[in-house]
Amino acid sequence: MWLVVRGALSPEKKVLLEREVLPLGSLQEVVRWSFAQQPPAPVAAVVVQDEFSHDVVMQWHQGQFLVFDTT
Repeated sequence: MWLVVRGALSPEKKVLLEREVLPLGSLQEVVRWSFAQQPPAPVAAVVVQDEFSHDVVMQWHQGQFLVFDTT
C-alpha cells in the first residue's frame, strides 16, 4: 500500500497514517482498522471501478476522507 496526500495534512497526521494505514494489506484489514478508530471511521462510499477494483471512501477526521483503491 502507498500513501498519496491531496490537500492539507499536518505532519503528525501524516506520520499517523503512515504508521497505521500503510501496513494494511486487504480490504478486510482496512474495514477492521476503521471500526477500531475512536470514533469509528465509517465507510462513506464504495465506488465500483470494474468487477475486480473498488474505491472505498472513509470519513476520517474533521471532514477529511481516506480513499482506498482495492483490487
